[in-house]
Amino acid sequence: MSGPVETIRIDAPAAYAPMLERQKARWRAVVDGQAESALFLLEHRPVITLGRDADEKHLLRTRAQFAEEGIEIAETDRGGDVTYHGPGQMVAYPILDLNQWRRSVGWYLRNLEESLIELLAAYGLRGERVEGLTGVWVDGAKVAAIGIGVRRWVTYHGISLNVDPIMRHFGYIVPCGIADKPVTTLHALLGEAPDMGEVTQRYEAAFRAVFG
Repeated sequence: MSGPVETIRIDAPAAYAPMLERQKARWRAVVDGQAESALFLLEHRPVITLGRDADEKHLLRTRAQFAEEGIEIAETDRGGDVTYHGPGQMVAYPILDLNQWRRSVGWYLRNLEESLIELLAAYGLRGERVEGLTGVWVDGAKVAAIGIGVRRWVTYHGISLNVDPIMRHFGYIVPCGIADKPVTTLHALLGEAPDMGEVTQRYEAAFRAVFG
């Protein structure tokens, strides 16, 4: 069994904190039975997010230096370590009532990975999983990160796919706490950056194909 999912596209790069509050408001509405599940699709303004398992040693600049670069630091309640979000990166936040799919965090994570693998296949790329890690890689380089929250079997937070972000910003952190694997982008893999609107449309189609 699966339920309806409303797609909500946000056109301008969004600040992190207001977007988190918007997610939580939709989460509460889904939990209360006042709204259907949703898929937010957006880009963020430059922000470093610290998940529940974050190690501040993975921040390679001071907070003052991040501020000088115009990069916000945000502590958040998703799983995982340190991540970067910014313009040129597609972010998807599914607010899914897993009671209508399957009550399994592992199943949900693998299906998020599968939705990204299907999107990459649409561009002729072979997305891969790495045993023991969460996310999607191409030729050993991470192209998409996943960090989720699940409460009362309703999800929030989600995935980020590197389309054509500011790559130097990734050098300011140890992405996801993984020091020995590089980060890549669709721009680098394809030789040119696909249109972000096209990427989000293709991702929505892949997400719906996987989650039904």
